[in-house]
Amino acid sequence: MNQSTTTKPTTFRWTIVGLLFLATTVNYLDRQVLSLTWKDFIAPEFHWDNNDYGNITALFSIFYAASMIFAGKFVDWMDTKKGFLWAIGVWSVGAVLHAFCGIATSGIILGDWFVSFEGAKHNIATVKDVSRVINVSVALFIFARLILAIGEAGNFPAAIKTTAEYFPKKDRALATSIFNAGATVGALAAPISIPFIAQALGWEMAFIIIGALGFLWMGIWIFYYKKPHEHPKVNEHELNYINQDIDKTIVEDLSEPKTTFTLAQCFKYRQTWAFAFGKFMTDGVWWFYLFWTPAYLSSVYGMDSTQSAFPLFVLYMITLVSIVGGWLPTYFVEKKGMNPYSGRMKAMLIFAFFPLLALLAQSTGKVSYWFPVLIIGIAGAAHQAWSANIFSTVGDMFPKKAIATITGIGGLAGGIGSTIINKSSGLLFDYSHKAWTTVDGVPLLEKFPQYAEQRLPEGFFEQLQKSGAVVSDGIDKGYMIIFSFCAVAYLIAWFVMKSLVPTYKIIKE
Repeated sequence: MNQSTTTKPTTFRWTIVGLLFLATTVNYLDRQVLSLTWKDFIAPEFHWDNNDYGNITALFSIFYAASMIFAGKFVDWMDTKKGFLWAIGVWSVGAVLHAFCGIATSGIILGDWFVSFEGAKHNIATVKDVSRVINVSVALFIFARLILAIGEAGNFPAAIKTTAEYFPKKDRALATSIFNAGATVGALAAPISIPFIAQALGWEMAFIIIGALGFLWMGIWIFYYKKPHEHPKVNEHELNYINQDIDKTIVEDLSEPKTTFTLAQCFKYRQTWAFAFGKFMTDGVWWFYLFWTPAYLSSVYGMDSTQSAFPLFVLYMITLVSIVGGWLPTYFVEKKGMNPYSGRMKAMLIFAFFPLLALLAQSTGKVSYWFPVLIIGIAGAAHQAWSANIFSTVGDMFPKKAIATITGIGGLAGGIGSTIINKSSGLLFDYSHKAWTTVDGVPLLEKFPQYAEQRLPEGFFEQLQKSGAVVSDGIDKGYMIIFSFCAVAYLIAWFVMKSLVPTYKIIKE
């Protein structure tokens, strides 16, 4: 039982939100280390191309989505304290494992396991069979991403569960918005820290240092977290505030039949298909921007990871505008008298128009790289506003007992969409890099037909340019195709969702 019984209510619940905020920040930092180091540091060592990186990011997306279905049940089973520790412990191990992929590649191919990071790099450079280096290293990174994805999938369910323990219903949206801001802060901190760590200490240390943050958080969580009624820093007045909904909850639980929604039942409803399709079409857009923007600035504008740090920081700063996503539907409901679903869908339609700016990313980029940076930032903010509302449509129409299951279905659909766009991007960028590039006005593959089925040698374009050839890289056309899909994905999703569920209809089964 808590020991603090002073007259003034304590506010310890906000300290708990601070811990959730830090966990979410670390979550996004760990997720972005690869995207900010592969192009300049990892690809030259392992001979990767865009397709190799696309395979890794595509599989991470599907691992993460599949894990989301089970993560909530795992956290419920282990309970909050142990569930969160397992989640962040697993993803921190996964993050650190990336650093040892070079040593493991050296060990598997050459049998030399007990080497330093530099020693492994030297060993790999002596291997003549480049394809084996690629295959082994990609497989090892995929395994590390699998561990990372399994752990990271537990962050959101554990944070939501903690919020429900420490806050009454009326404050949970605010608490959730605060800890969820850690995603943006993590995205902001990543480009101004990770590339510089990699440059100074090696890409391996970037994974180790950022991964170690999770273990530090675990130490705080172990000694700081207890249930509200057991915590000495929560006094009676704060506990009464936290538990103000308890009587209502008891009434709701008694009035609601003790049944669950099976997966088969969920798929009977158009609302499920509408939500799943919306996630399928749009989740991949956000993952594309997150995973491929550093490579875009490198491939099209020749920036290394330190040069792109400030533009990426500005890009993610713009996404903070997405807080409007939570305010606008409330305005439509409270001021315009619309029902929750109609107000939310109207807000989502407005947000769906902003990504159309991505159609201008390539053409305006010829003037300055700042134009595509700003455009991607605006599109990212629109996505976050859209995402906040599409999740809420589930609660608008489904009973509480079905929300976790429906959300898991949508997460899986979004993961499948993310897998497709990441894999397609890698294939398309490598194809356009060769098939649509010209050298002195002649298509590259006409001039060098031997590379139709072979990888281009590292530094091939740089060598051509040094010899005086005029090279026009076709990869920008590949990016234009993906940007075009990203631009229209939200409007397509909105119209399909609206067609499936034209009016507000609550499911009461």
